[in-house]
Amino acid sequence: MTSPTPRIRSAIATGVAVAATGIVLATTRFRRDLEQQKVILNETLPVHSAWWRDNAKRPGELLYVAIGDSAAQGIGASSPNKSYVGVLADHVRLATGRTVRVVNLSVSGATVALAVRDQLPRFDNLKPDLITVAIGANDIAQWNPAAFETGIRSVFDALPPHALVANLPCFHLPHNEIKVAVANEIIRRIAAEHKLTVVPLHATTKRAGLRSILTHVAKDLFHPNDRGYRSWAEAFLPSMSADIAQRFSAVSHTSTEAD
Repeated sequence: MTSPTPRIRSAIATGVAVAATGIVLATTRFRRDLEQQKVILNETLPVHSAWWRDNAKRPGELLYVAIGDSAAQGIGASSPNKSYVGVLADHVRLATGRTVRVVNLSVSGATVALAVRDQLPRFDNLKPDLITVAIGANDIAQWNPAAFETGIRSVFDALPPHALVANLPCFHLPHNEIKVAVANEIIRRIAAEHKLTVVPLHATTKRAGLRSILTHVAKDLFHPNDRGYRSWAEAFLPSMSADIAQRFSAVSHTSTEAD
């Protein structure tokens, strides 16, 4: 086999250089767009927080309280009520025929320790009929199993038996999933000690697979979008439906006309 001529070698080298340049430019553009999307979503943090504060002022026959982080706030959704908290509240209204007041104690960026510090004091003053807890995903970035367990124990100590606690969602990345597995074992163990129901958020989000990055995730590639939040709600729905069927009878608002 004859070796390539200098002209061919030059053409190959030029092609490789052009391809490499294209990859670098595409990667740079992708990172720039991603950072821009993160900035855009960060600007929605106070908007969502204010929406939930205003929403909490509305009265309701049942009180639903949520403890959590930006997912409970609905960051990445088209509107705050499209978060899994909003979807679940709508389900309770339809299933029971009652009005529902929602107090969303969640704070964007909250870790378990921050939930103990900021959310539990507010929770102590409430007597909720329904409670969901989904906290801990932000702890994975700077993972400390001992601190996580201490925090989870403090959160679960404050909950009544009917609270629904979610395990951590699937991150789909092997190095994070190792940490998530440890975190979820801690959640299962401490929840069992308190006889709390664990919602299978990890299994539900894992089932969507890697394609969910394209279909269930917002443009910052971290927070769920509307479809992703519906998936989160689906993880809670079987346990929540069973709970409200057992503890709250449905109320009919239909009236019959007198003869």
